[in-house]
Amino acid sequence: MSSTPAIGRVPVRDVRPAVECGRRPAKAVAGETFQISATVFREGHDAVGANVVLYDPRRRPGPWTPMRELAPGSDRWGADVTPDATGRWTYVVEAWSDPLTTWRRTAAVKIPAGIDTGLVLEEGADLLTRAADGVPEGPERDLVLTAALTLDDDSLSLQTRLAAALAPEVAEILGRYPLRELVTASDPLPLLVERERALYGSWYEFFPRSEGTEEQPHGTFRTAARRLDAIADMGFDVVYLPPIHPIGTTFRKGRNNTLTARADDVGVPWAIGSPEGGHDAIHPDLGTLEDFDHFVGRATELGMEVALDFALQCSPDHPWVHKHPEWFHHRPDGTIAYAENPPKKYQDIYPVAFDADMDGLVAETVRILRHWMAHGVRIFRVDNPHTKPVLFWERVIREVNRTDPDVIFLAEAFTRPAMMHTLAQIGFQQSYTYFTWRTSKQELTEYLTELSGDAAAYMRPNFFANTPDILHAYLQDGGRPAFEVRAVLAATLSPTWGIYSGYELCENSAPHEGSEEYLDSEKYQLKPRDWAAAEREGRSIAPLVTRLNTIRRQHPALHHLRNLRFHSTDNDAVIAYSKRTGDDTVLVVANLDPHHTQEATVSLDMPQLGLDWHDALSVHDELTGETYHWGRTDYVRLTPGRAPAHVLHVQRSSTPQNGGSRAS
Repeated sequence: MSSTPAIGRVPVRDVRPAVECGRRPAKAVAGETFQISATVFREGHDAVGANVVLYDPRRRPGPWTPMRELAPGSDRWGADVTPDATGRWTYVVEAWSDPLTTWRRTAAVKIPAGIDTGLVLEEGADLLTRAADGVPEGPERDLVLTAALTLDDDSLSLQTRLAAALAPEVAEILGRYPLRELVTASDPLPLLVERERALYGSWYEFFPRSEGTEEQPHGTFRTAARRLDAIADMGFDVVYLPPIHPIGTTFRKGRNNTLTARADDVGVPWAIGSPEGGHDAIHPDLGTLEDFDHFVGRATELGMEVALDFALQCSPDHPWVHKHPEWFHHRPDGTIAYAENPPKKYQDIYPVAFDADMDGLVAETVRILRHWMAHGVRIFRVDNPHTKPVLFWERVIREVNRTDPDVIFLAEAFTRPAMMHTLAQIGFQQSYTYFTWRTSKQELTEYLTELSGDAAAYMRPNFFANTPDILHAYLQDGGRPAFEVRAVLAATLSPTWGIYSGYELCENSAPHEGSEEYLDSEKYQLKPRDWAAAEREGRSIAPLVTRLNTIRRQHPALHHLRNLRFHSTDNDAVIAYSKRTGDDTVLVVANLDPHHTQEATVSLDMPQLGLDWHDALSVHDELTGETYHWGRTDYVRLTPGRAPAHVLHVQRSSTPQNGGSRAS
């Protein structure tokens, strides 16, 4: 019978972040700063202290980081840490009795009152002498020893003796080299540190097959590569491609999801597999594997990575249907069940069943992923992972990341929160979210507070403003101003954001009211776009997208999630929030109403901006180039189509505030 571990002499409780009580690692990326906190206390009135020790992937301890009490009397202590390399780290919180702080408090009371003066000073001299043993040899140790000798010298006045012990320079040294007693350590907790792209990046999704020519409408990887320059010019880091594999013909869908396809209908890329091959093959009309390598190479030259869709499902024509019938669910009449997400039906797609041969499916999935990894793909957007066993993904991701820890998996799981959070906890580096459906100030504030709080220890959001499947009513009804403000929100709220091709043209036609599908959806047909004409005619918001990605690259504060803080506004149509990293602070104020001009008073939480409550600040609008002088409360006026938002670089100013801005 096992016994409950004893609580240490100085209890350390509720260490965070801790994912599943430490059974799974918390997550960070190299160079990301985050807070480790714990509840620390002891009996009686003696002072306590605490620190964090990070152990790098080679199990070497780093210099410990002092913790501070986060709020007086809360017993909650915290410290910011920054792991500087990828790999599997651990961290430990150490708590201890702080006899020097206890003595300082006692001396401050007893010495002025003349109580036990000699004993108090003698005790202080002894403590300082012991503390000096922990200070490296040199001037700093000499200073502490001198303070101890002064404190013990009864030929001097009480004020002189005490002043030497309480000198700020002595306190600063002993803050770095404290005298620790009754040290108690928490259990080690795991920390997985991954590459920056797991947290930060700008994604662009497009269908290579739509990038054809007049002579050959169906695009190839060679013709699609011509589009990469424009995508790179907009500042994107990742080019994401829907499935590039052969498409089945059985029950092929026609335009606008009709059940009967015409001879020239190209089919749905997610209906994977035909006699030409399955998940490790390329659709013949897109070209060859050599053409794909050329596409990846060109993207790399332009500073972008290629993300590939991995959809573990098959058309009825997929080679697996005949080679591995045990991988599919058979109905009582012997037919294979097609995919459904009521009311949607996908007659052209067979879902995979896992219980008959989990090991075989894991092995085949890993083989396919490694095939594309060998051709330069290090990011996979996984389609509908929530319809497959969590255990399956845990095994697959663990096996891939065991040898290739730089490979990133994005979970496209618009499903119940428990599944989304669990997929993130078991290994997915990024997650789709409910951002698309959060449009009001209250919804955004509540949801982003959740995502940037405890959940940020394991779940990294990817804010796609639209997808081939999702055209939200907000975009349908709000037109161009809605597209503009949602781009600002996605690009600044989340360190990773993305758009699906056509967003910059504000495409917002649905087949009927109440639908989130696109009219003439690119899922079912080729959709060539005249990008040059859109630019000439001013129909494109590509300049705004480009500017947003430029701002993101220039401001490290926007590379992070846990630093998000909201500020008060007196108008529910106006939202305000900030991010601060080091000396870089960005404040965003946005009009959520795409139809009307909105005015508001913004009340800033100045300490969250790194400022004192009465400081004046200079704010430079990175979208318009204007500079304003603000203070604690400020007036804004934002007009859709002209200035959907302020994206402000904040700095302390010596110039008196002018009360706000009038952006129109």
